[in-house]
Amino acid sequence: MKSITIRFYEELNDFLPQNKKRKSYDVNFQGRQTVKDIIESQGVPHVEVDLVLVNGESVKFQYLVSDKDRIAVYPEFESLDISSVTKLRSKPLRDPRFILDVHLGKLAGYLRVLGFDSLYQNDYTDDEIINVSKQEKRIILTRDIGILKRNTVERGYWIRNTEVQEQALEVVTRFDLRNKIMPFKRCMECNGEIIMVSKDSITGLLEPKTKAYYNEFYRCMNCQKIYWKGSHYKKLDQFISGIIKKSAI
Repeated sequence: MKSITIRFYEELNDFLPQNKKRKSYDVNFQGRQTVKDIIESQGVPHVEVDLVLVNGESVKFQYLVSDKDRIAVYPEFESLDISSVTKLRSKPLRDPRFILDVHLGKLAGYLRVLGFDSLYQNDYTDDEIINVSKQEKRIILTRDIGILKRNTVERGYWIRNTEVQEQALEVVTRFDLRNKIMPFKRCMECNGEIIMVSKDSITGLLEPKTKAYYNEFYRCMNCQKIYWKGSHYKKLDQFISGIIKKSAI
C-alpha cells in the first residue's frame, strides 16, 4: 500500500467531511492512480480545480502519483490569470457564459436580469448540458455534484446556496462579475437580447392601463416579450442594487 499527503484549499473544502477540511491528510492507494483519480476519490469534482502542485511543481490531471508525494489542490481562478503556473488550462475564462441544470431555473432568470448569457431549459438532459457547455464554452452551474465528475465536463461549478438570490450573489462573487453587470439587457424568459422600442410600434399589444401610464418600452429580439418599468421592475432594481453592494464587500 502506498500513500500521498494532500491538502485542498479555499472553497474546495466544501466537498470534504469536517475532519479533512483545511488541513493536510494522508490518502492510501494501490496500483497506478492519476492525480485526478485521487482528487475525485475525495469527493472533489475535477472541474472545480485549476491548479495542482505535486511536491511544489504544477502538474496535469494525468500525472501518475508516487508514494510519499505531497499534493496541494487549488480552486478555479476564473478571475485571475495564472497561465504562467498552471498546466491544467490554457487561460482562465474572461467572458463567462453559463448553462444551468434543470434545478436552477429561477437562478437563470436572475442571472439574465444581471445581463449574463445564461441558457436554461427544464428538460435538458445531463448529456445535452455537457455537449452545449463544450461546444459554446459555457460554465455548467449545477446543484448536482455528479455531473461535474463526468470526464467530458471541462468547466463547471457546484452552487452551494439554496436560496435563489443568494445563489445569484454566489455566482457574481465566485466569478468576479461585479464590474460586468449590465442590468436588463437580457430577457428573463428566453435569454434573448432586449432593445428599446417606440410605444407606437407596440401600442396594439398593450393593455389599456399599461398604455395610459407608461411611455418607455423594451422588447426581446428573440421571443418578442415586452418590458416596461412597472412594479416588477422596481423589485428587480432593488435586487440588482443589493447584489452590487454585497459583492463589493
